Amino acid sequence: MGSVLALSSRPGRQNSPFPHDRPLSRWDRRDGRLSNPGSFDGLHRSCKDVFPQQTEGVKLVVNKILSSFFKVSHTLHLSAVGPSCYRFHSSYLQSDTDSKEEYSPMLIGEMDSSGSLNAHSLLHLSERIRTKAVFQTQQSQFVTWQFEMEYRGSDFTAAVTLANPDILRDSVIMVAHFLQSVSSQLVLGGELVYHRSRAEEGGILTLAGQYSGPNWVATLNAGKGGAHASYYHKANKQIQVGVEFEASTRTQETTFSFGYQMDLPEANMVFRGMVDSRCIIGAVLEKRLSPLPATLIMGAFVNHRGDKLQCGLGVNVG
Repeated sequence: MGSVLALSSRPGRQNSPFPHDRPLSRWDRRDGRLSNPGSFDGLHRSCKDVFPQQTEGVKLVVNKILSSFFKVSHTLHLSAVGPSCYRFHSSYLQSDTDSKEEYSPMLIGEMDSSGSLNAHSLLHLSERIRTKAVFQTQQSQFVTWQFEMEYRGSDFTAAVTLANPDILRDSVIMVAHFLQSVSSQLVLGGELVYHRSRAEEGGILTLAGQYSGPNWVATLNAGKGGAHASYYHKANKQIQVGVEFEASTRTQETTFSFGYQMDLPEANMVFRGMVDSRCIIGAVLEKRLSPLPATLIMGAFVNHRGDKLQCGLGVNVG
């Protein structure tokens, strides 16, 4: 399931191109009662955001804001591991502060030099219901097409995703999510994955829980496919740490990861580092080059067990 629904059903900074932090809407409770728990794919997001994203090669990103809603970016990536490529990215995002544009669609598209396309669309049908569609092509072939509908109640979230439906091959993947705020600190829910094809048919049930403190969040997903636990702690305004544990019954592997983030606002720098049980150590430094509208990104990842080293250098302009 992870490969098929990675764009909508798995947490992580890189998974969803839409804004993660949603402002309080009119159905969020402000009188002390239970609030909406958010989406299922955001349960581990606080911990995931602490870990550095792996960098490799040389990357140049040029962002251009054409209007308050529309922006484009150009990415040139020179890689020593894989093929170098150019990507064109465009996005149309609605304004969360303008009530007139409350139900405007959010459209995001990206195409690379090989002709592969990655397209997302998000539409709020009402104050509580939103729909999302994802299409991915690899050159001239469709690899992913999925549709999602999500309902956000006052203290719960329910969502259904339909991925890669194919009537001719009699195959489909369906995913159902449900989260319920039990208390102001505890959220419980689950995920049901059903897959059908001519060769096999089956389902996987995963239960999830999240407990939040004043400055920490503990999350656990457990089911037949394995377990995923994370712990996020904000020590102060500058230091954040995260711990992850993942176990898979399919691959019979377990991994343990520790990551941290250090913000240095006076130096316009953000440093992220990580180490895991596979003997992989990595770090990424982001430096804002004031007064220029540019950010310098430097990163390195070392796999001691595999005797591999990957270094990356990037510049984001705009």
